[in-house]
Formats: sequence, C-alpha cells, structure tokens
Amino acid sequence: MFMAPHRSSLRRFGFTVSKKVGGAVVRNGVRRRLREIVRLNQSAFPPGRCYVIVARPEAATATFTALHDDLLGIAAAARPQTPERRT
Repeated sequence: MFMAPHRSSLRRFGFTVSKKVGGAVVRNGVRRRLREIVRLNQSAFPPGRCYVIVARPEAATATFTALHDDLLGIAAAARPQTPERRT
C-alpha cells in the first residue's frame, strides 16, 4: 500500500491489480474483495490521505479473511502513533 497526503480531510482509495495476479475475471474478483474490505473498514484508515492498494499475485488464491487481516494490519501500521499521556 502506498500513501500520500491529501489537501482535504477525505480518504481516497485506488486499487492496482496487474496481469501477474491472473486473468480479467480473477483480477476483478480480487479488486471487488479489496473494495469491500475498505468499504467496511474505512475508519481503520487515517483521514486526509490518498491510498493506493497494490494486489500481489498471492491475493488471487487468498481467502477474504486473509485479505481482510492483511489489509487491516497494513492500515494499523500506517496510523500515526500518538504518544502516551502521563499524568
């Protein structure tokens, strides 16, 4: 996944699935699953950024749950870390 700052507080998503992943039917299936994961979990991605999600060839045979866990793990790593507040 690649990220870039966006001038507004919106989240924008782009998906790239190359021919290395498979034929058109396979690529569209992977793209649909990734879109659905993002749709259901938009709050996991920090606002004010553009995201480009690049599917690897392994995504063609991965289950929905595996894609979901991988993508949300990447999103969690992309979140800005807030320092702990001491009282």
